[in-house]
Amino acid sequence: MFIQTEPTPNPDTIKFLPGETVAGSTGPFDFASEAEAGMSPLAQAIFQVDGVTRVFLGADFLSVSKTENADWKHVRPMVLAAIMDHYVAGLPVIGDGASASQNDEGATTAADYEGETAEIVEEILELIETRVRPAVAQDGGDITFQRYDADSGIVHLAMRGACAGCPSSTMTLKQGIENMLKAYVPEVNAVEAAL
Repeated sequence: MFIQTEPTPNPDTIKFLPGETVAGSTGPFDFASEAEAGMSPLAQAIFQVDGVTRVFLGADFLSVSKTENADWKHVRPMVLAAIMDHYVAGLPVIGDGASASQNDEGATTAADYEGETAEIVEEILELIETRVRPAVAQDGGDITFQRYDADSGIVHLAMRGACAGCPSSTMTLKQGIENMLKAYVPEVNAVEAAL
């Protein structure tokens, strides 16, 4: 098994491509701690590596974040070994009954809105799904819609994987995503990271 690695814009996160399905169509999953990773034997194994702080499981990749003072020279080989051991053993990535919706707490859909606001949210969701998410997945992350405030025109997005805690995430939100949403959906006045 050959596992490729790619750097991400976040210096504390590396993207791992095992050449196998990771979360597939059931994901993505974002685990910010070992306690949250209970549903994923793969994430649990990676959290056993000293210095790992976050594991994000995408369709065909995973992003692993480390503490600032840990060195990739030591962490990377241990994470590679944990991934290899997991796949060689034939263990499931995610346990039975798990779904990505468990990771989207607080998220709303167009069905949660009425009238013109529902149409605006539908436009926002389509842009995020077709333009934003594929772009940030290339960098080992994910951005999901949380809510839209029609009174202020503010869109709240959750940053996951390599995007969570990335030094350039604010610039991505403001200069990239906000400008695009404003251009296509005039009712959008600003984009903010969901807390």
